[in-house]
Amino acid sequence: MSEFRIHHDVNELLSLLHVRGGEGAEGYIDLLQKHRTPYVTTTVSSHSAKVKIAEFSETPDDFLRKYDELKSKNVRNLDPLVYLLSKLSEDKEMLQCLQQNAKERSESSANTTSTTSYTLPSTTTKMSMQELDELRKKLGNVTAISNAPQSAEVTRKNLRERHNKKNPTQLNPVFPNWVYDRPALIGDFITGPSGPGAEPVVPVGTMPLSSQEQALLEDLLFVLIGVDGRDITAQPVLGRQNRSFIVNPTLDMSIKELVNRILPVASYFSTITRFVEEKSSFEYGQVNHALTAAMRTLMKEYMILVTQLEHLHRQGLLSLQKLWFYIQPPMRTMEILASIASSVDKGDCMGGSTLSLLHDRTFNFTGDSQAQELCLYLTKAASVPYFEILEKWIYRGIINDPYSEFMVEEHELQKEKIQEDYNDKYWDQRYTIIQHRIPSFLQKMADKILSTGKYLNVVRECGRDVTCPEAKEVLYTLKERVYVEQIEKAYNYASKVLLNFLMEEKELVLRLRSIKHYFLMDKGDFFVHFMDLTEEELKRPVDDIVPSRLEALLELALRMSTANTDPFKDDLKIELMPHNVITQLLRVLAIETKQEKAVINAEPTEAAHTGLEAFSFDYIVKWPLSLIINRKALTRYQMLFRHIFHCKHVERLLCNVWITNKDAKQHSLHSTKWFAAAFALRQRMLNFVQNIQYYMMFEVMEPTWHIMENNLKSASNIDDVLCHHTSFLDNCLKDCMLTNQELLKIFSRLMSDCIAFTNHMQSFSQSMSLDRLSLEHAATDGSRDPVLRAATKSAAELADALKSGGGFEAAIGRFDSNFSSMLLDLLDKLSIYSTNDCEHSMINIIYRLDFNGFYTERLSRMAIERSQKAAA
Repeated sequence: MSEFRIHHDVNELLSLLHVRGGEGAEGYIDLLQKHRTPYVTTTVSSHSAKVKIAEFSETPDDFLRKYDELKSKNVRNLDPLVYLLSKLSEDKEMLQCLQQNAKERSESSANTTSTTSYTLPSTTTKMSMQELDELRKKLGNVTAISNAPQSAEVTRKNLRERHNKKNPTQLNPVFPNWVYDRPALIGDFITGPSGPGAEPVVPVGTMPLSSQEQALLEDLLFVLIGVDGRDITAQPVLGRQNRSFIVNPTLDMSIKELVNRILPVASYFSTITRFVEEKSSFEYGQVNHALTAAMRTLMKEYMILVTQLEHLHRQGLLSLQKLWFYIQPPMRTMEILASIASSVDKGDCMGGSTLSLLHDRTFNFTGDSQAQELCLYLTKAASVPYFEILEKWIYRGIINDPYSEFMVEEHELQKEKIQEDYNDKYWDQRYTIIQHRIPSFLQKMADKILSTGKYLNVVRECGRDVTCPEAKEVLYTLKERVYVEQIEKAYNYASKVLLNFLMEEKELVLRLRSIKHYFLMDKGDFFVHFMDLTEEELKRPVDDIVPSRLEALLELALRMSTANTDPFKDDLKIELMPHNVITQLLRVLAIETKQEKAVINAEPTEAAHTGLEAFSFDYIVKWPLSLIINRKALTRYQMLFRHIFHCKHVERLLCNVWITNKDAKQHSLHSTKWFAAAFALRQRMLNFVQNIQYYMMFEVMEPTWHIMENNLKSASNIDDVLCHHTSFLDNCLKDCMLTNQELLKIFSRLMSDCIAFTNHMQSFSQSMSLDRLSLEHAATDGSRDPVLRAATKSAAELADALKSGGGFEAAIGRFDSNFSSMLLDLLDKLSIYSTNDCEHSMINIIYRLDFNGFYTERLSRMAIERSQKAAA
């Protein structure tokens, strides 16, 4: 069972039980995934479980009848379900919980459920006979409509419509209508008012016993091949009922008893004949065609026996006792064939479900060698077309399934669209497994069968014809090991072919390294060149940026740096995103949570969305590498890049403040307290941003990247490659604090505080520079005028007084207190997550930011306060 199936089933169960609150679906899903195994490790006893439920049930007969009905329909997973129900019946606490839940659901649905109402007479008056008859007819009609089986014509029409809807370009052939309109062609009994029987001249009951026996022998030989006799006539059948017969009641009791013993063979013959004729239609699939062909072969042997009996009868050597003796061997065969035909018919089995039914019957007859041999013959014959489809799939990656019988279903996805909008839909949705089409003897190998064909199909989509060199014919056998080994060999070959194709011919590892150069900023000189060239352009609002200019500057930066040696540099593109990185991450993290609607419907807070906030790289990936580097993977790369890019941008802003502060030292303001405090705060911010970058790039991404590269070298198939690559990206996102909303919000506020501080300091430096220039200009022009010189001096003193006043000092104090409190909050949360969630890599941030124990005492105090609150 896949992870997505577990999610779906758990959510469906919770919704059916109307369960709210608690740990939610995620808690149960995690628990199930921890305890599940990839293979079936136990065999349940359905018989003991069935007996236990019957003892517990108030209506055991109804339960057993329903179980037999479902069993006859070959319902998948019926026995495990019965075993689960038997375990639930033993758990008294669970039973009480379910009973209470059922009671609550019935009470809640009583007000919302609407039922069809019928107008009945008032209870105070008696119903007339006419009203009673009308009511009885209405109820009878409703019951008949609901219980009546679907006619064969309607079933064929539905199958045709379903196939034509799925494959509109490949229509299945259809028998002409006269094949179904002429009942005499079927070979079964023709029943009706104008039957072939005629009234005998002399009633058979008045004849001597010897004459009665001869007359009944004649009738039986006709009835055994589907033709009514004079004294034995067939009853019409409704739906999937067994054929019954009417025997002349005037017959002698001894003869009548012997005739009734023989008649079941005729009933079996009728059931088999109807099944063979119905399932031979094109709509029922190749497996049913092969099964009916095998049954028809056995029926020929049966007809030969009846012909030989007729020859003996004509020679006067046949009696009822001899007929009963000769009919014994085929009776068991006909019974098994009729039972299989009825089960396939009731279960509407096609393809894999038919083979599952035949396989189960073969195993159920383990103690009966002749019955098992018969079922084995039928299963081998029916499995031939299915195994032909299987061979094409696992040896060449081709599906030729005109009647939708194979376990793997192909969904139409346009190849051109995949190249334009590459994503993982092709890998996940192009070919899927249909559970009810999997034969029970191939259940364990279903995933490998799917993967084998997918691997070969990918190579075929690239224009290369592949055929497994160890291809052998797959034949059904009771020893599953034989075809399991063949499937294993095909799987290993397909894995090797596709892996070598991607790794060697398509250079997957070099592609991933190229992405690492740009998205994870592996090439430092390229990034410096690019930021120097594009910083002014990116400071503009998004609507004012010319994308072609950015592309030209990117091309220039690539040519001027060491990235020029990258053979895939031309695949790097620029993309301007609609949201900044924090908004994007919060929207992603809010998916399938209570905050999802609030986050998505929230009004955008960005007043002026600049290019720096919207900037991101994109990468062109072509088929088949887009299976690995799909849109989901690229989105993860973009999140990591935008996060690091944001940190780099803040670092550049702080470095620019450091440069302008060097110029400011020549003024008299350097002696004020707030000036020194601003320098110290700037250095703390710069230390924080640089240490965060170092942690992400050298303690998270690089080690994780080396682990992924080593794992790719030992990967045995493309699914392992996908798993290792996805694991690398997930670990990077998690360890870079991008999957935790709480940490992300604190980090976002810290970055915003740093940017606000740099803007404040830059505006101050610019005003200082303008004042200095104006004063120098005034001093040069007014040096000859004492009055002007005195005015200039007083203006400079006034400017110094304004800039050294309490407003600037208070602003720096606010920045300092905000930064310190948020940093402490971040370190405290990191300490909690690293301890409680075992995220040990995050504790490295604490060691780097608190390298001299500056925050240790305050963090300890916060931990004590938190424990006291928890205890209270």
